[in-house]
Amino acid sequence: MSLDTGTPHSARMYDYYLGGKDWFEADKRTAEQLLQRVPEIRTFARENRAFMRRATHALAGEHGVRQFLDIGTGIPTEPNLHQVAQRVAPECRVLYVDNDPLVIEFADALLRGTPEGRTAYLEADVRHDDLWSHRPRIAEVLDLDKPVALSLVALMHFITEEDGPHELLSRLLEPLAPGSFLVLSHTTYDFDDGAARDAVNSLYGEHGINTAPRSRAAVAAFFEGLELLDPGVVVGPRWRPDGPNQLPDEQAGFYAGVARKG
Repeated sequence: MSLDTGTPHSARMYDYYLGGKDWFEADKRTAEQLLQRVPEIRTFARENRAFMRRATHALAGEHGVRQFLDIGTGIPTEPNLHQVAQRVAPECRVLYVDNDPLVIEFADALLRGTPEGRTAYLEADVRHDDLWSHRPRIAEVLDLDKPVALSLVALMHFITEEDGPHELLSRLLEPLAPGSFLVLSHTTYDFDDGAARDAVNSLYGEHGINTAPRSRAAVAAFFEGLELLDPGVVVGPRWRPDGPNQLPDEQAGFYAGVARKG
């Protein structure tokens, strides 16, 4: 896939929200237009990363997970998932998957893990590719006969109903061994008066970036058939916070949950 620097990309815009430097002028311009109308999107990005860190730490530390499949990786922002996991258990193995050619430019950062473990990167678009067609490559990193944590952090709200989100999720979970986990975060308009929805639909849509924020009930439906860990599907900052959470729900604007496959 060629690198189009003139068209905004959701992963590079996300990097801009996080204060990163790996974006192009088109990404900055569109991100700034959105921030002027929805300034809390920067808070969402930061809180979303914080949820990823807490969930990864909990799975590696409390549940003994040693394998992670992170889809929709995005541009590396420290600490990356493998750094969180390998600080708990250096032998953790992590496979990153993304469809942005720019991400491969930062493969050195993604692949710089512990000698006891393994980190690797696979370029694929799960909306259009069968991820498991890359099974030989995946098997170099992950043993699918053992539990794997499937991380879909800030991904599924880019999977519209036309893309078949539930079918996609079923395909991703099906090969994973019992005892595997799903980690998922997802934007919502439950707390929006319509302004954020209109701004996102306008600015992302005009650049061909489809979005599908969902209600709590719709997000919870992704976990059907799985065993949710406490506290269930909640506003992101309320998922096992490190300290007192004083952030209003509407400023976070996303739901999150972690569940075990039986």
